[in-house]
Amino acid sequence: MSIKLPAVGNSQILSVGSYRPKRLVPNSEIVDRIESSDEWIVQRTGIQSRRFAGPEEGVISMAMAACEMALERAHMSMADIDTVILATISYPFQAPSAATELVALLGNPKAAAVDISAACAGFCYGVAMASDLVRTGNSKNVLVIGVEKLSDFTDPNDRATAFIFADGAGAVIIGASDQARIGPTIWGSDADSRDTIMLTPAYTEFRNAPEKGVAHLGWPNIAQQGQAVYRWAVFTVSKAGIKALEAAGVRADELGAFIPHQANMRIIESMAKEINIPESVITADDIRVNGNTSAASIPLAMDALLLKHPELHGTLALLIGYGAGLVYAAQVVALPPAP
Repeated sequence: MSIKLPAVGNSQILSVGSYRPKRLVPNSEIVDRIESSDEWIVQRTGIQSRRFAGPEEGVISMAMAACEMALERAHMSMADIDTVILATISYPFQAPSAATELVALLGNPKAAAVDISAACAGFCYGVAMASDLVRTGNSKNVLVIGVEKLSDFTDPNDRATAFIFADGAGAVIIGASDQARIGPTIWGSDADSRDTIMLTPAYTEFRNAPEKGVAHLGWPNIAQQGQAVYRWAVFTVSKAGIKALEAAGVRADELGAFIPHQANMRIIESMAKEINIPESVITADDIRVNGNTSAASIPLAMDALLLKHPELHGTLALLIGYGAGLVYAAQVVALPPAP
């Protein structure tokens, strides 16, 4: 006897919301401590400033604010949401999950709730999962959140990373659609190179001597091999973007926007060239003023782009997330309609 399954439907992004911490930190506040300069940081990364969360702005409170904005724009309440997927690497507890705390505080403690750890690709992973849940009838409306407080995991004295990472939250609601508005996801990993981005010294020490346990490990900070990440993103992850376009049956010149993970402006520009994104397509550059917010960067950049270019509502966009693991994911989506 076979199992009866619902007919596969379609999915779409109904709305997007965001939260940016109050404190804006220009390069001038960082350069003296790491013996650098504003000019050097801008040339290497494009970053002019970033936002750091204060003590009262945590992973949960930032995620709540982004969700509330997305719900308001979709003309929904939390009662309309049956599933929450929260992507983060900076929630400092293994259990209970950040997602379960979030749904309780938002007023729907019975919703399905799960955290995913896919670093800077986490949001695109969440979009893929939410789309499939909606299309197969397992969920009606899914909140997907990317949120980070990376300032808690950044060594302010590290010349390689102190100026890169930042804080914030973005959220989208994914629901049913009469047309296909979220394309197939091209995703995967290059796990043999997972040491390229990692939390150190904790990760390295534990892997080298697991018998010592975790009690002796200090608070971890992010470390990365910048040139290796650049080469991988430009020459490997870009291919996932090309495949995502092909899988969706969309040409690059049919896009309204290109919204990659906001890791580095040089990477973004090089990826656009590799994928042959035409100049008519607007490329997100939120990293210039808000830094690298890992799992939060794509929804934050999406919201910023729609606020600046409202004509992009409903147009097609290529999303590409990539980060520690090394993991990546890409999909073509229709941007949400105007609220």
